[in-house]
Amino acid sequence: MWWGVASALLANALSSLGFVLEKRALGRLPSLSTRRPLTLVRHVLGSPLWIGGALALLAGFAAQLAVYRTLPIAAAQGLFVSGLVLLVLFSSLLLGERTSGREKYALGAILVALLMVVLSLKEGADRVGLHAPTHLVLLVCVPSLALGVWLYAAAERRARRLHRLPTNGAAYGVAVGLLYGVSSLAIKGISSELTTTELAGTAAALLRSPYPYLLLVTFPFGLVMSQAALQRSRASLIVPVCTTVTSLFTAVLGTLAFGETLPDDPVRLALRLGGTLLAVTVLLALPRHDARPQAPAGVSAPGPPGPRPPFRTTAPLPTPSSPPRS
Repeated sequence: MWWGVASALLANALSSLGFVLEKRALGRLPSLSTRRPLTLVRHVLGSPLWIGGALALLAGFAAQLAVYRTLPIAAAQGLFVSGLVLLVLFSSLLLGERTSGREKYALGAILVALLMVVLSLKEGADRVGLHAPTHLVLLVCVPSLALGVWLYAAAERRARRLHRLPTNGAAYGVAVGLLYGVSSLAIKGISSELTTTELAGTAAALLRSPYPYLLLVTFPFGLVMSQAALQRSRASLIVPVCTTVTSLFTAVLGTLAFGETLPDDPVRLALRLGGTLLAVTVLLALPRHDARPQAPAGVSAPGPPGPRPPFRTTAPLPTPSSPPRS
């Protein structure tokens, strides 16, 4: 159990550092768009700083394999989301991003919610699920992938509207979080199939399962969508939203798919359900737009465009009551 906790803390540090390094690299690149995915990939692969961030993220995902083999899904997600504190710290130190007071309260509430989930755990009382029916995994993952892509496309359409409020990236975080939730379930499934005794049998079992194919789908979509969104939005907000959605998705649907039952003790059950409900409520209450930039002193802030003035000629036309000028 403690090996899994240590692996989760390591995954938190690597993932937070990876996101911040990628965000810093994206700030030096030209504007990226999901409508030009090959150009996006070419730009990010040409940045050594971005590659360093991507390697840190991959190492964090590898650490998750040890977590899912030793801890229940709900406990793992509780530990993963606690890494949001590290993310906010790295964003402040390395990116100079400022978090609003409302967002700080939201992050604090998320940590309280996940602490409630962790307190609902009891060593030896929670069973770690190892297998899930293939049809159930596909029933959960395929609609979630479609919903994530649709939400991202809708956010892109809203972002292209004229005279819109500047978006803070919450919608992007929800969409990418759904894709990462599917990836998290796939990593959980792969960790259950891995063994060190029969490598040939392990490889055959993985190829018969849906997990590697789900990763093959989520990797290119997640790469393109997350990098374009991360370039446009603050890492200190979009990553917590994405992480919260991923954790709730994996904890709720993963628990059902892998047959990990809820606690029988009423107190532990109330803590787990209450923490999940609090995290969802905080996510829905997050602001969807950043404030408009303030104008310098003595300059009025730009407002919404008003109606056009009526057409006028350069000089008034003569009327019958006033004789024309000589």
